Amino acid sequence: MTTPQRPECTVPLVEVAITEFDLACLRETGAVFDQLLTLHPKQVVIDLSGCRHIDAAAIGLLLDVHRRMVRAGGVLSVRNPNPRIARILQTARLDQILPVHTDSEAPPTAVTGPATPPAGGTTLPVAAPRTTAYGRATVTVRT
Repeated sequence: MTTPQRPECTVPLVEVAITEFDLACLRETGAVFDQLLTLHPKQVVIDLSGCRHIDAAAIGLLLDVHRRMVRAGGVLSVRNPNPRIARILQTARLDQILPVHTDSEAPPTAVTGPATPPAGGTTLPVAAPRTTAYGRATVTVRT
């Protein structure tokens, strides 16, 4: 007798606003990403508009989350880095690996309507975004 598998939960878009992104908060921020990736999002947008500093440890975490998203068929992008952080991302060539957007550019395309369920799964209802604060990160899930 086989145990029935639980359907995968897939959400179209998760937005994460980060105010501090360096080694000091890496464990906390990494835990937030671990939790949100269990939702199997199609797209994760990291809003850096309120972030003043980013270091090599944070760039390493972004690369790790990017790899995990690609393996799961999703997309990770960065939105609104300040000019200093944008230069750091360019120097690290991160802007060549994942999309970096500003408000003046077209925003990343979000999936609209109900999420497409995996085979045998259920469709999530369209609802208002849920926003939760996790220390230095704020996560908004749009279903």
